[in-house]
Amino acid sequence: MFGAVVVGIGTAGWVRIRDMLAPLPGSPAEKLNVRAFISRRKLDSQQGVSQVTAEEAVSREDIQVAFICTENVLHEENVRTFLQAGKHVCVEYPMTMNYKAALELWNLAQEKGVILHEEHIELLTEDFKELKREVEGKILQEGTLHFTGGALKPGFGFPAFSGIARLTWLVELFGELSVTAATMEEDSGNNYSKMTAKLLTSDDRPLMWIEERGPGLPRAKNINFQFDSCTLTEVPPAPRGAVGLFMQDLIHFSAKLAGQVSPGDLHREKIRILHCLRLAENIQQLCKR
Repeated sequence: MFGAVVVGIGTAGWVRIRDMLAPLPGSPAEKLNVRAFISRRKLDSQQGVSQVTAEEAVSREDIQVAFICTENVLHEENVRTFLQAGKHVCVEYPMTMNYKAALELWNLAQEKGVILHEEHIELLTEDFKELKREVEGKILQEGTLHFTGGALKPGFGFPAFSGIARLTWLVELFGELSVTAATMEEDSGNNYSKMTAKLLTSDDRPLMWIEERGPGLPRAKNINFQFDSCTLTEVPPAPRGAVGLFMQDLIHFSAKLAGQVSPGDLHREKIRILHCLRLAENIQQLCKR
């Protein structure tokens, strides 16, 4: 069994506790046992789980795993703290707000002999799986992914990082990408922002990623992918999966802890995550010029 602490009790942290208390029967997630949670606020027990300090969690021998569910800007510091203590870490995306720090954390995890896992539930959705099936075998000519959503709360970071789920979609669908240009429009008085990034696939096909946020904007992913044989203008609808997204991620992370994921798969995942973080950083730098 692996004893776990959950750091941050927002929606994601609450769900992490819930899923560990009632894991999918017969799955590797049954090997996780939630011991405590950490919060900056002084709270009563959550779902029967008690609060501890970070210092206590780091020193406890019955806690081998940390789930980092804080605001994005605090991820790096928390991940580093638990890795240095020799704990396995599962962190919500994005792991860090820059590529160099992420590389340092991966190296630290390797040095300590522990698992570092970045959650990407957007790759586990049924609609993404269906979209990936639709795209498979087709030759892209050009494409656009335009995301809209409500205004972000403080602490989520630059849109290329807070929206890295969409960038991850594009990398999963079309392979390694490069950034050719990026711009940022902002109206801070109205809490509005629009980031536009121009990307290229490895065979020089253009992709555009737009991340637009503001009060009242509907949460939606609008696509236009033009292929040699057809054009896709909407994400294919798919029924919800029988297993929740966070539970699927919990099972995947638990399988890593149990040594059930091949070194090749672990390496491919690491390369994709670092590639997306480097792209996000390049986009941010171009937007600030």
